[in-house]
Parts: sequence; C-alpha cells; structure tokens
Amino acid sequence: MTHIVRASASLVFAILALAGCGSLQQPPAASACPACPAPLRPVPTPSQQLSFAALPGWAGATLAPGLRAFATSCARIAASIALRRACDAARALPALAADDEAAARSFVEATFDAWAIASADGAADGMVTGYYEPVLAGSRTRSDRFRIPVYGVPADLVAVDLESVNPDLKGQRLRGRLEGNRVIPYWTRGQIEAMAPFRAPVLAWVEDPVELFFLQIQGSGQIALETGERLRLGYGDQNGHPYRSMGRFLVDRKEMTLDQASMQGIKAWAAANPRKLREALDANPSYVFFREMLDSGGGPVGTLGTPLTAGYSIAVDTRSIPLGAPVYLATTWPLSTQPMERLVAAQDTGGAIRGAVRADLYWGSGAEAGTLAGRMRQQGRMWILWPRGEGSPKP
Repeated sequence: MTHIVRASASLVFAILALAGCGSLQQPPAASACPACPAPLRPVPTPSQQLSFAALPGWAGATLAPGLRAFATSCARIAASIALRRACDAARALPALAADDEAAARSFVEATFDAWAIASADGAADGMVTGYYEPVLAGSRTRSDRFRIPVYGVPADLVAVDLESVNPDLKGQRLRGRLEGNRVIPYWTRGQIEAMAPFRAPVLAWVEDPVELFFLQIQGSGQIALETGERLRLGYGDQNGHPYRSMGRFLVDRKEMTLDQASMQGIKAWAAANPRKLREALDANPSYVFFREMLDSGGGPVGTLGTPLTAGYSIAVDTRSIPLGAPVYLATTWPLSTQPMERLVAAQDTGGAIRGAVRADLYWGSGAEAGTLAGRMRQQGRMWILWPRGEGSPKP
C-alpha cells in the first residue's frame, strides 16, 4: 500500500532538502532531483463568452452522447455548485437515452454559456491527442509464455501530498523511498527491471514488455486471462520520475523519423530490434504501478471517479478546466483534415496533459481504439460550457 503523507510545511521542506530538490520556485534539473514535481505555469481562466452560433460546426455537431457522458458525472460533482444542478437536470432529461439531438441541443443552449479557452499567450489552438484501454493476454501465474510481471503499488513507495502545504501545488506529490531517516528518489524503470525480484505485489503476468510499456502510458487496461475472465487494472501510483518519450528517444537516435514515431511505429521498431529494446524502454525512467479494479460495466474509471465513455470523455489540465464540466471540442479525425466537432466531458487527467488548450480523447478498449488513439495528434480548439448566469468557469 502506498504511504501518502499530508505533511506540515516544515516536514515537506525538510523532505525536499533531503531529496536534493532545493527551492520549489527554482528547482534544479530533473537529473538532480528526479522525484521533484515539475513546475507548473499558471493557466489563464476563460474570460471570453461566445454565442453558440460562433462555435465552429455547432449547427451540425454531435451533442447527445457527450451530454449523456456529462450526466454520468453528477455524483462526483459537489452538490453546492451550479454545475451539479445542471448535471442533475441533464440526467433527468427523458430524451437523452434516445440520442435525441434536437432535445440535447435545446437543453444545452438553454442551460449553458460557452467560454473560449486560450493559452497564456492568447493562442486558441492546442494539441488534441488520444488514449485507450489496452487489452493484453496474460495470466495470474507465471509461465514460459507469460514472464513479464505487472506490478501493484510497492509497500516502500512514499508519496507526500504537497497541496496541503501550498495550494498552488494542487494535485502534486513528491514520491520517493525511505533510506534510514531520509527520503530519496524512488527506483527508476531501469533499476526496477534489473531487480530480481522487485518487491511489489504481482497482479498478473504478460508476454510482451512493449505492450506493458504502453499499458503504463495509458494508465489503465485489461488483462485477458487464459480462463476467459478479464482482469481490469487502474492506475495505482507512479515512481516519481518524469515521463520521457520513447518515440523522441528513437528519433534522436535516428532509429526512426518523427512521422514514424507513433505507437504502431514504435511497436514495429521493437519487433525488428529486440537487442536495442531494453535501452529504449529504460530511456523513460517513469514507471506506473496498477491496482485491480472492480468491473464498472463500462469503460475504465477516470480521475473524476466515473467510467469513461468512448469518444466522449477527455483528460484535461484541471488548472484551467474543472473536472466534470462539459466541453465543446473542435478538432479533426486522426491523420485527417475531416472535422470532428462534438460535445465531450472532462472526466480524466494525465501526466502529459499540461496547458489550457490541451486534451486527450478516450477512444475505448482494444486494438481498433488503440489504432485511432495512436494516430491522433491533431490541432484543436475548446470551449467550456458553464451554467448560464454563473460567470466564467472556476477550476
């Protein structure tokens, strides 16, 4: 079980000093303090309200599935805020189950105002990527075929909640391990893989280290067991080291070009270069641990605590977009200029999702969803839909 410490200011700064982090305002390079949280730049609050007619593609956009995804969030939105009242009203809408677009449009336009999201420099365009829920073949027991462990959270991983000390560090944790009375950086990916055995619970065994690597990047997935059962895994914790892109590593090494550095391209390279694979995997020191999840009957459970809806749930930076809020997304389909304009729900977060105009679209489970997610790296714009008359959105 992870040890999560909600510490006093003196304890936190002592821990930071012991770990070599120095000042939070001007942290040293990641190599000097891999357990320190990355500094986060302030994100502007949406301040420009627009008419729905001004939103690109609004007249023909798909709204009902996104409104239904939003309605699943009600129990996780504080009852005291206006967004919860709007959510409860959406959930009670009879036409929602029938995908009645006209009724959904009428409800949205009567209930919400649209607020444009822009980056700190005023740019309205940002990056929209995709993620999915991998399904890996595996077993509860080790065998000649299934030799790669999927780890749960190790008992010696220490996590210090920093928000209790500084509200500007909302959602940030310092992770490490104890050595005597000192907190030091936790083991890197390479160190974890080199330990035999590594002391952590093993939830399952799989056959492909590359598939496990992408399972860790996605943060959740399923293991298809030999018995025919499915083991659903959710994010448990992370070792505190920064994520480094394997694709960028391979491009820098001239193993592939930038346009080849998709999930599919990396898997193809790995299959053709087994002797180089370990070095490429270990170039990303970040390591994700999992926990076994109860089957929700739907998609994986996002940060908000509700099952994600394929094609209509997004991961966002919560400094600019409140979790649970409906968002109008205008982007294009993967590897295409064909418009994709729809209502989605902000129900998840991700370590790489940083910035105001930044979203990760959940595509669903399995290989087909993985293909779409792996190819999606599109430009897009976003608008928060906030209850009418309540002023600008408040993350």
